Amino acid sequence: MNLISLSQLLLLAAIWGASFMFMRIGAPVLGPAWLIEFRVLFAALFLLLVAMLLRRPLQARRYWQHYGLLGLFNSALPFLLLAYAAQSLTASLLSILNAAAPIFGAVLGAVWFRKPLSQSQLIGLLLGICGVALLVGLDQSALQSGSLLAVIAALGAALSYGIASVYAQSAPSVAPFSNAHGSMWSSTLLILPLLAFSPLQSAPPADIMASVVALGVICTGIAYLLYFRLIADIGAASALTVTFLVPVFGVLWGVIFLQEQLGWHTLAGAILVVLGTAKVTGFRTASLKYNKAA
Repeated sequence: MNLISLSQLLLLAAIWGASFMFMRIGAPVLGPAWLIEFRVLFAALFLLLVAMLLRRPLQARRYWQHYGLLGLFNSALPFLLLAYAAQSLTASLLSILNAAAPIFGAVLGAVWFRKPLSQSQLIGLLLGICGVALLVGLDQSALQSGSLLAVIAALGAALSYGIASVYAQSAPSVAPFSNAHGSMWSSTLLILPLLAFSPLQSAPPADIMASVVALGVICTGIAYLLYFRLIADIGAASALTVTFLVPVFGVLWGVIFLQEQLGWHTLAGAILVVLGTAKVTGFRTASLKYNKAA
């Protein structure tokens, strides 16, 4: 990996880490449905502009079912669950819990493709579970009344990403950019009916909308372009290492900009989750197709 690719990898991790901060800012004001509808809509419009400039056809009639499934499990559902959790959990905790997504992907893949987990993967799974238990058991935001559902929602988002990763291994062969573009539009349509059940009480403040635009355009649209550029340059296995860097930036931005408290349990839990993820995925030789995201 050369210096340019390493810089892009760090930039991508920093951007995706910031997505948890922006969700933490926007979710309590807008609610999950409106926040995520804005997020995927702005991302879809940005990617549409890029597609027009690059002359990349979407082929929606041919792949609409594929885009629908990918949009549901890789964007709409996990984004909504994370936004729900962001109403009460810290950005730091969200980013660490989300790092368990490849663990779910590996376990689901082993079940679906009937390939038993190795001893190393089982140890990694145990480490990940211990890390989550440590975080949930000692984190102040997770101990508040009603936060258990938020923790379950955050882990549900990681599970949804795992389902998407397994689906991607047997999905139609579609260009990565088209996957990102098509899934954003399908996510926009899937979330749209939920807006009727969560009406906005008033126009969102300018700072909240700025966070939403950053979440959609930068943390989703631009981040996808960076991710696919990295896959082309260094391969999927190396690009997957961004999973281990995102919690570092998620915690960092939460501490700097949201004044979140960083306890020993946060660091210990993060280390266990990241180590568990590394062992389960065997990231040095992994070829798992995993399209993140927060």
